[in-house]
Amino acid sequence: MTIIGVRIDGRLIHGQVANLWANKLNVGRFLVVDDEVAGNQIEKSGLKLATPAGVRLSVLPVDKAADHILAGKYDAQRLFIIARRPQPLLQLIEKGVPVETINVGNMSQTDETRSITRSINVVDDDVDTFNKIAEKGVKLTAQMVPSDDSQDFMSLLKKGENK
Repeated sequence: MTIIGVRIDGRLIHGQVANLWANKLNVGRFLVVDDEVAGNQIEKSGLKLATPAGVRLSVLPVDKAADHILAGKYDAQRLFIIARRPQPLLQLIEKGVPVETINVGNMSQTDETRSITRSINVVDDDVDTFNKIAEKGVKLTAQMVPSDDSQDFMSLLKKGENK
């Protein structure tokens, strides 16, 4: 299995992911894991347009994504998994998908969120999910672009909780 990256990014595929991360990691396929987006043809069309030439794209609900990964469908490809929020990634992990590290990139600010970093904003449900992911032994990092230093996300989260 060749999962070369797992990222949380509210924007899914955009300039940083399509250009910087895809090039740095030599991505062969983006796998967007999102039940809502998988059923939205307009959003899927936008993601196809944002995907760089030479990189394949799958946009799947959690169950189908887990089935495909575990069945070895992407074994010959360099797979980069992207989700908007942590919940779908926890579901993948609980279904047996081997995830070692999750890069928390951008989680947009809304009226309901609180800021952890300049670009990462969470609600209580996200915090609970991040804690569950960490309890499963998955390393969580914060890194917007490959040239940034990788930071321990759980430390940032704890600091944000104590503000």
